[in-house]
Amino acid sequence: MDRIDRIVRPKQSDIGKLLCRPQLEADSVSDTVSRIIETVRRDGDRALVSYAAKFDGAVIDSVLVSRSEMLKMAAKVDPALKNAIDRAAQNIRKFHEAQKPTDERVETEPGVYCWRKSIPLEHVGIYIPGGSAPLFSTVLMLAIPAQLSGCEKVVLATPPRSDGTIDPAICYAASITGVTTMVAAGGAQAIAALAYGTESVPAVDKIFGPGNRFVTEAKQQVAASQCAIDMPAGPSEIMVVVDRHSNLSFVAADMLSQAEHGPDSQSILVVLASTEEEGNEIVDTVERNIEIQAENLSRKTFVESSLRHAKAVIVTSVEECALVVNTYAPEHLIINLADFVELEQMVRNAGSVFLGQWACESAGDYASGTNHTLPTAGWARSYSGVSLDSFFKKITFQRITKQGLVSLGPSIETLAKAESLDAHANAVRIRLEASKKDQS
Repeated sequence: MDRIDRIVRPKQSDIGKLLCRPQLEADSVSDTVSRIIETVRRDGDRALVSYAAKFDGAVIDSVLVSRSEMLKMAAKVDPALKNAIDRAAQNIRKFHEAQKPTDERVETEPGVYCWRKSIPLEHVGIYIPGGSAPLFSTVLMLAIPAQLSGCEKVVLATPPRSDGTIDPAICYAASITGVTTMVAAGGAQAIAALAYGTESVPAVDKIFGPGNRFVTEAKQQVAASQCAIDMPAGPSEIMVVVDRHSNLSFVAADMLSQAEHGPDSQSILVVLASTEEEGNEIVDTVERNIEIQAENLSRKTFVESSLRHAKAVIVTSVEECALVVNTYAPEHLIINLADFVELEQMVRNAGSVFLGQWACESAGDYASGTNHTLPTAGWARSYSGVSLDSFFKKITFQRITKQGLVSLGPSIETLAKAESLDAHANAVRIRLEASKKDQS
């Protein structure tokens, strides 16, 4: 394994450049994705069947997967895996149930009542990557909050396997989480089908889920004109904060767990040390642990490629550590410190935070209960991860009595005139005059 690049006490202005995310494929996929979207809009199911053969090597007669076929495939899942999925689902459901909105009602002044109502999205689409690592866990993360929020239709799209079937674990997760429609389609073509609809695929109001650069580009294109998406997304990433008291074999395992996602994933080590020498010794130990553990991994090729983008940042204070964390804004942040409270309170930008040596990122990815659909590429500065709230829209309501308008109206009229919006002012004035006639 290559030696991890080391950065010592960087200035804030340099952190973004020194910890830049990997850009393995600089060529744009925009034109390719645009053509795929247009083809699906024009040819519908026929395009999806054709793309399944072209990209997935699968011959399918229909893009829809029937409920009976879903259950047939789900039955093939090993009982031990079913039990693990059930347990994860239980915790995810419990955590998200606690997020059910409570709509507030406020009387801003006498006779003026304002409130919000949380309305579930009617139709949502969830995209589940297939390929070498079918993400059945993402079915739980997206379909469970959709079900809890009361979404009317939950349409799941995932690539077919070469024999035309859907991965059994994906089918089982879908069968227990309220998925109403399953579509055998992957890539940009699946996103196009969810956004615009086809003869068989119902169009949805919002699309959720991770994917490769084609899926990401497709989501951004449909979001510009047709359909909402959960958030911008990119390759997965992790930042692990350690000091001399940390269990460094745990740290190596966490960095490897992120690296195996793919060659464009990134692992960042932040070392809180009293001296640069001590920091380098810690990084050396982590490197040795990574080499030992990587030997036994099935996705070693991915790991080796990903770790070429790994960085180690050595800092000498909690304040410097917080500066690195908040500037980078990691998708996953593990604070593997015995005393993590001070740094925890300083975290402002992160997708999901794991505290202490026993909180591995794998727990959040699968079964602790929090959602693993998180902002990447620095978007944690402005986006939250998926939650129950992601499946609601908020509508504001107000009721104003005659007395309320009589009291508030003159102020509204003054404000409207100041902005030269005479019709706005008149809408108030005509009511105030009517209220005076009612009193006479």
